Amino acid sequence: MTDYKHTLNLPRTEFPMRGNLARREPEMLARWEKAKIFDRIREHSAGRDTFVLHDGPPYANGDIHIGHVVNKVIKDLIVKSRQLAGFDAPYVPGWDCHGLPIENKVEGLVGKPGDKVTAAEFRRRCREYALEQIDNQRSEFKRLGIIGDWDNPYLTMNFANEANAVRTLGRIIAAGHVYKGVKPVYWSWGAHSAMAEAEIEYHDKTSTAIDVRFAAKDDAAVAERFGVASPGVINAVIWTTTPWTIPGNLALTVHPALDYALIAVNGEHMIVAADMLDDIMARYGFTGAETLATTKGSALDGLLFRHPLYERDSLVIMGEHVTTDAGTGIVHTAPDHGVDDFNVTRVHGIELLDNVDDHGIFRDHVELFGGQHVMKVDKPMIEALEARGRLVRHEQYAHSYPFCWRTKTPIIFRATPQWFISMDKENLRQETLDEIRQLRWIPDWGQSRIEGMIATRPDWCISRQRYWGIPIPLFLHRQTGELHPDTQGLIETVATHIEKGGIQAWFDLSTEDLLGDEAPHYEKSRDVPDAGTTAA
Repeated sequence: MTDYKHTLNLPRTEFPMRGNLARREPEMLARWEKAKIFDRIREHSAGRDTFVLHDGPPYANGDIHIGHVVNKVIKDLIVKSRQLAGFDAPYVPGWDCHGLPIENKVEGLVGKPGDKVTAAEFRRRCREYALEQIDNQRSEFKRLGIIGDWDNPYLTMNFANEANAVRTLGRIIAAGHVYKGVKPVYWSWGAHSAMAEAEIEYHDKTSTAIDVRFAAKDDAAVAERFGVASPGVINAVIWTTTPWTIPGNLALTVHPALDYALIAVNGEHMIVAADMLDDIMARYGFTGAETLATTKGSALDGLLFRHPLYERDSLVIMGEHVTTDAGTGIVHTAPDHGVDDFNVTRVHGIELLDNVDDHGIFRDHVELFGGQHVMKVDKPMIEALEARGRLVRHEQYAHSYPFCWRTKTPIIFRATPQWFISMDKENLRQETLDEIRQLRWIPDWGQSRIEGMIATRPDWCISRQRYWGIPIPLFLHRQTGELHPDTQGLIETVATHIEKGGIQAWFDLSTEDLLGDEAPHYEKSRDVPDAGTTAA
């Protein structure tokens, strides 16, 4: 048979017929590393305009996942395209080494600080764990073909970076942006710490919703506001999906411009929002409701109603946040457990109760529920209200609810002393908005999105009650609550110590070491900032 192969003009290639990626990929990566590709590109690019991609670091925790892959590959494409376009585009990878994810893993390995290990030993193990995870993730990122300065990454736990984070916090404090306050914050009872909005996940949750009667302290006074004679006992009715907050109730909030109806139904007299009357009666299964009178919410200001469980009064106050979207138009108000609640009661000088501890347990002073977890009191709460004739109705209610992103436990609002960055005290909000408008945004809708976030965001709660993190190195006067007058000098002293020994240096330094004879008058902060604050 004649062989015609040599008569054909076929393309020739050095590429093998098969990929054999399991063997060739490691060989290729080893060849790049041996050839020091990153260093050679830098040498070849010397003198060019620089393009720097600021890469938000991943947590040094666990194997990489698809989110890491998408993030890093897209950024690698950007960096390489800029390099090919004639820039010097060095990519310096980094890792966020502090925070709750690492603490959770180490707790699973060695236990909680104070139980089986000291806080100092716990921090040491966190540092070791982070280094192990960095080595693991670095090899995985290299497998993606990402070229970067992998031998010299930036680590937030490097002593120099920890010290600089403390100095940066000092500059923010010097600018007047930081204050300590007591207000409701997202609280993870699973992590025993405050949480930022960015650390919250929303999941579907079925809660127990209850409608509760608050009896008027003076029925005649309430009827007078409606312009009628007293018909007898009058109840204001509230609705809530958090029965555990009832012990914290100190007020009832109504909208000043809404109409409220005094009604007679089923042998009792109730106050509810007039526009919601039909829906409320249908929900209760009540018929034949008679409206005796209506009045604006503003007319009810200052009235007193009796707490449904305890011998104390709940004050009627005004609030623009009250709506007729759900409930009864009268908002059960517990200032320890809601931002709106806190804000509207503060102007009346209503004090906080501090009913719940770090673990979500009612403190011993809480009558009927002391020692019980807030997430486990629905049944005893209903029983207590029913026994007193205060429960109108209870039902299961499905809704979206915030959860801790790490412990996966439901979040609660809890008023605690925390450090905040003020958005308005020193005009930070407006300055930030001005800077946003100086940037070029791709895509352009990103600008309006972040403008909306900054324009409406509350003060930033930056403190966490954790162990593995940059310290907030401040001293507060025990009597006045004021910062030490030499706060900036103390911050620099602490930063110098951290530069030599890492964050453990702050915890090893006693108040006496830093303040001398002044030590008895000052309290040392034990909080750490949100890891995202320092990772940036």
